[in-house]
Amino acid sequence: MRLALPLPAFLALALAGPALADTPYTLTIHNHQFQPTELEVPAGKKIELQVVNQDPSAEEFESTELHREKLVTGGGKITVYVGPLSPGRYEFFGDFHPKTARGHIVAK
Repeated sequence: MRLALPLPAFLALALAGPALADTPYTLTIHNHQFQPTELEVPAGKKIELQVVNQDPSAEEFESTELHREKLVTGGGKITVYVGPLSPGRYEFFGDFHPKTARGHIVAK
């Protein structure tokens, strides 16, 4: 006997990606620095990361390890999706101020 799912239920299951973490995480750029500099997130979940730039000049959220690079205008806000991440430490930085705008996402 074969069980058949209704087409909408089948498509929902087939297209569903990894579970999104319950709440978005926020990084703030202030004085060319990310705050917090270390952000702990759950491993194995897709993360919604909101980056808020409080500086008047533009900055980038960039991470070689996370394969992300996105411009944040001065006074602007962006959303970046990452993951699901394996347990570990992932560096990010601001490409315009790489000496001061640095941090890590720690997946546990």
